[in-house]
Amino acid sequence: MDENQQSIAEAKRLENLWGSEFGDQYVERNADVSAHRGTFWTPFCARHDIGSALEVGCNIGANLRWISDSLPAGRTYGIDINREAIARAHVEVPLANVVWAPAREIPFRERHFDLVFTMGVLIHQPDATLPLVLSEMVRCSRRLVFFGEYFSEDQEEVPYRGENGALFRRNYGRIFADMFPDWSLLERGFLPRSEGWDDVTWWLFQRP
Repeated sequence: MDENQQSIAEAKRLENLWGSEFGDQYVERNADVSAHRGTFWTPFCARHDIGSALEVGCNIGANLRWISDSLPAGRTYGIDINREAIARAHVEVPLANVVWAPAREIPFRERHFDLVFTMGVLIHQPDATLPLVLSEMVRCSRRLVFFGEYFSEDQEEVPYRGENGALFRRNYGRIFADMFPDWSLLERGFLPRSEGWDDVTWWLFQRP
């Protein structure tokens, strides 16, 4: 098996994991995380004049719930690979268009959204697929790419509920800047557990 085949095999392994009962359990554990997120997303969308957005790995719509209130009707989108999460998102965020798709193959045309973002999704990408996901996010973004993830200066694999290769802390901002040096870092921040998040560092990059 060559390197590309190994990358695809690892991607499919994790996609099958998150699409299975393992992912369903994640949905249940995170059913009530959205309550306080509007204090971040509402001013964020206004500050950056967001007219359309795609969340990669949206789960049940904890972020899209707030973003959809700030955007024109029909301009909030999400993708996920867990069908239970998608079904819940349709109920929780009826104004969002949520469909099944893997992060490495986003089913939208180039530069279709003002904002393409993740929140706690890149941490679950192995080395083999992380560049694919970031490249797809860049391809689909007209202006902005955002990601909020667990931070470490050096890569650390974190044991995750008995699964190997399923969670990584990294310097995602540096990885993105190295891959796409023409993009500009607009903002960076931290979302603490005390405010209803999960101690994630976030970056916002702008297309040249």
